[in-house]
Amino acid sequence: MGFISFFLRKYFMEKPPILIDSDEAAAYERLLAQTNPEAGAIEYDCPYPKYRFIAYMTEQKAMLVHGSNHTAIDRFETRRQTLYNGKYVEAVFATSDAIWPIFYAVFNRSKLYGNFRNGCIRVKKNVNRFYFFSLTEATMNNFPWTSGTVYFLPKESFARSSSGFVYFDEWISRETVAPRYKLAVSAEDFPFIEAVSSHRSEESIMKTWLLYKRRIREKLASRQD
Repeated sequence: MGFISFFLRKYFMEKPPILIDSDEAAAYERLLAQTNPEAGAIEYDCPYPKYRFIAYMTEQKAMLVHGSNHTAIDRFETRRQTLYNGKYVEAVFATSDAIWPIFYAVFNRSKLYGNFRNGCIRVKKNVNRFYFFSLTEATMNNFPWTSGTVYFLPKESFARSSSGFVYFDEWISRETVAPRYKLAVSAEDFPFIEAVSSHRSEESIMKTWLLYKRRIREKLASRQD
């Protein structure tokens, strides 16, 4: 497990530590108490980054999350999709991670050229999470960011899509799911907005992984020239 974590830490971005004290938790409880349960739209006015609130909801309220450009989804219907391993499944997708769904909420899929690659990877019995986010150069030049919504879904009907030692933080439900809450987000709420790299559509996923952090460093360095 040590070698795998070392590899992931070397090549991917690592989730920042999230330790929520009693004052921060109280702020989130106040936020939930003032949210209309019928509409479920959270009017976020807390001073903490939104991904921390999302983490609180997944860890303390047994919620999973789903990010989307669409802002008015009342029910998530199952549909044919692919798992991280390419296997087809008829399901609703969600994650227990607080950052990954923000990417899906603020990445404007209508601006996509070629393909895009991303993931939240976990190691069994390890609390750390590791990420990669990569778009083609044409997509990056097409102003691909927008505002979107993170939906909070009850966890009961979901199961983790993989039982492997190393796995993507994907959960699937084979039933229609109604969200309990929703939270508006923008690109500024995505903590890894500067850690989105560029790849060639035809290159292997392994090459994208191995060059991910190097490409981020080169991108940031070019801005300083």
